Amino acid sequence: MTIELREDLTAVNHAAAARPFPADFLFGAATAAYQIEGAAHEDGRTDSIWDAFSRVPGAVINADNGDVACDHYHRYVDDVALMKRIGLQTYRFSTSWARVRPDGGAVNVKGVDFYSRLVDELLGAGIKPWLTLYHWDLPQALEEKGGWASRDTAELFRDYALTMHDALGDRVDVWTTLNEPWCSSFLSYTAGAHAPGRQSVADGIAAGHHLMLAHGLAVQALRERDPELQLGVTLNLAPVHAVDPADPADVDAARRIDGQFNRFFLDPIFRGEYSTDLVEDLGPLGLDEVVQPGDLEIISTPIDTLGVNYYHGEYVSGHAPEQVREGTAPTDRGTSSPFPAAENVHWHPQDLPITAMDWEVEPDGLRRLLKRVHEEYTDAAGVRLYVTENGAAYDDEVADDGIVHDAERAEFLRGHLGAILDAVDEGVPVHGYFYWSLMDNYEWAWGYDKRFGIVRVDYETQERTLKESGRSYSKIIEGRSLPAS
Repeated sequence: MTIELREDLTAVNHAAAARPFPADFLFGAATAAYQIEGAAHEDGRTDSIWDAFSRVPGAVINADNGDVACDHYHRYVDDVALMKRIGLQTYRFSTSWARVRPDGGAVNVKGVDFYSRLVDELLGAGIKPWLTLYHWDLPQALEEKGGWASRDTAELFRDYALTMHDALGDRVDVWTTLNEPWCSSFLSYTAGAHAPGRQSVADGIAAGHHLMLAHGLAVQALRERDPELQLGVTLNLAPVHAVDPADPADVDAARRIDGQFNRFFLDPIFRGEYSTDLVEDLGPLGLDEVVQPGDLEIISTPIDTLGVNYYHGEYVSGHAPEQVREGTAPTDRGTSSPFPAAENVHWHPQDLPITAMDWEVEPDGLRRLLKRVHEEYTDAAGVRLYVTENGAAYDDEVADDGIVHDAERAEFLRGHLGAILDAVDEGVPVHGYFYWSLMDNYEWAWGYDKRFGIVRVDYETQERTLKESGRSYSKIIEGRSLPAS
């Protein structure tokens, strides 16, 4: 009797220590078409800007490309079975514009059919499909006609969105227009670090605005088709901090980076405007050249969901750091900065752990970010808030026992889920979390050099191995709570 009572008390104490998630909280994982699908030139698919960019000498580490990637195009049935084994409730994937409407032209039935089969497989496994229409793979033929720097691309995106709704609208009810438009504008058209590799301030600004216009046009068109759809967008956002809040130069540096990283996208969507200070910062560089009457009304068409992608914070100053800790990322972005008006802005490393990407690990930054976005944007608009990407790259390997012992990633995942619960405790209604990424994949300009997955992929054999972090995530999902340790 005494032993049984002791066991019962232990179970109660353990349950009390665990932190439960809200009843409607969704647990998921995310991927992107070009990063996992492969089959780059099968069944009518033609080049995207990433196919073309990967062939540019020096653009991608080891000249890696997505021709095969994780071969998900042929292995999606097994991959969905793996998702079910993990216990995922939802799966965020993107459709490839270059597969569905090759060269931006007529509909490719074989390409559409792939996504229809994928959705059916997900639904059969009890997994909610969460569709992203654009994760950076613009058809190369459209880039050659101006790409996102051209206003015409926004209207063609609306047509592509309707094509996907024709195919999947009866089975998919959550639609994300764009993933991280900051990356597909400033990182791609101004810094040249991502496809298509342009280095033009004016093109980056034009691309950013036209991506927002494309988002608004697609939301309007999809809303007209089906008012019951859950429509939204995913933004990569970061808490931006002045290194010294009492130093005017540091405060101004933080204001400028916040404007160009966060508010460039949040303000048009939620407030129908570009902030005055942002317009002044960009000055003659271009917003006045691309914003036409009625654009901001289109961009601010009401949405239902906002996805927040979070990886690290930004600590900036108007002064260069005196000393840089060994192993940290560069503190200055140089002449190819993705921030058009970042003169005399310096990035300062903090005394924090770093990932294989040299990104600092700061879970509490996610709490602060979610609280700010909720209080300043989503709450008044009645928009549901999700964390649609969050993850870490580490140099993990398969051990002799056949297991990937990635304790750092497992701790990263637990820490950020804890930060979400901290935000919930402070009154921020967060409705779901998607780990990035389901599996190791083609990591853009890093090629196959960085591994983010909770599933390891052997790129030679395509064997999948569930990592310890994936097992940890599976247990959290099963218990719908975060263990104390």
